[in-house]
Amino acid sequence: MSRTHIRLSVVAGTLAPLLIGAALVAGTIWLSIGTPAAAVQTDGRRIPTFVVDPSWPKVPAKWKLGDVSSFAIDAQDNVWALHRPRTLLKPEEIEMAAPPVVVFDAAGNFIRAWGGAGSGYEWPEREHGIYIDNKGFVWISGNNCPTNGLPRVRPVNDDQILKFSPDGTFVLQIGRSTQSKGNADTRNVNRASDMAVHAPTNELFVADGYGNRRIVVFDATSGAFKRMWGAFGNRPVDDYHCEVVRMSGFLPGPGPEQFNTLHAIRVAKDGMVYVADRENRRVQSFTAAGKFVKQLIKTDSLFARDLTFSPDPAQQFLYVGNGDDILVLNRATLDIVGAINTPGILNGHHMATDSKGNIYIAGATRGYQKLAIKGM
Repeated sequence: MSRTHIRLSVVAGTLAPLLIGAALVAGTIWLSIGTPAAAVQTDGRRIPTFVVDPSWPKVPAKWKLGDVSSFAIDAQDNVWALHRPRTLLKPEEIEMAAPPVVVFDAAGNFIRAWGGAGSGYEWPEREHGIYIDNKGFVWISGNNCPTNGLPRVRPVNDDQILKFSPDGTFVLQIGRSTQSKGNADTRNVNRASDMAVHAPTNELFVADGYGNRRIVVFDATSGAFKRMWGAFGNRPVDDYHCEVVRMSGFLPGPGPEQFNTLHAIRVAKDGMVYVADRENRRVQSFTAAGKFVKQLIKTDSLFARDLTFSPDPAQQFLYVGNGDDILVLNRATLDIVGAINTPGILNGHHMATDSKGNIYIAGATRGYQKLAIKGM
């Protein structure tokens, strides 16, 4: 597939087209698409504004949360936090560790908690992603590897995804701990980071992105393998590393032909798939069948750590983590239309939006917060 590359420079809050193929400079953005491109520009639409809610949430006094790695929202706008109890290291904190899954309402009131080791399934050693599907099922992934040297963690690979009912009853496990055979494996994942279910087709889309470099799709009921693909729709190629491979010296162009830490995935109502390719600092979009559509690459900041949709019926905005702020993209075009730089905002690890438009940021080692929507 041929790809057209348009270089854009951020100047005084605007996006000005520059010559294709010039040297990389601070503020450079590349847009790659599968068909010839029209001029890319901001579209002038109104975007939401937010304020940090310092009172959210109300964690029960008897419990303490470790690093919160991910949030998910259910149909009642309850907020499901996935945290890492093993990151609590002081004896008194270990005794107070909450179960890994803790549920709050939008006001921050505690509802329930569950999770951890149990019969019939392999709980991940290092909790990473949580997702609530249209039927209320809870999906959980982990990203532990044997040689990461983390305290209180067994030396295993989290090569599985778990499915539970809302009360914590085990339903399904896809893959097995330390069983991945690499990117061609149709039974196991390899330290998967995130998941999303497309309700019309009952398919689970997985960002299989720490050990593997692919998007992989399973039947959400049976767990049966359906298809997979890599960056630009390429065949994913094995290049396993326990440690994250940080990129440096970015060159002009569309970036590497393989993903590097595929960190977040969302599937829109219309079936379009969006992923955050974190270490390559780009967002890519695909059809549900795996055909590459376009990308936005931004190499001057910590772009594409996480992403989520605005909650309007058309899901017109794609929110993408961008270091110390959140960029707002036109979902259809991947044009940048603004930024959320609320004072006190966290550098996020994963994030989620509720039906009112509030954003919940899980910052892992950096904390967690609710950005309450103020208006447009």
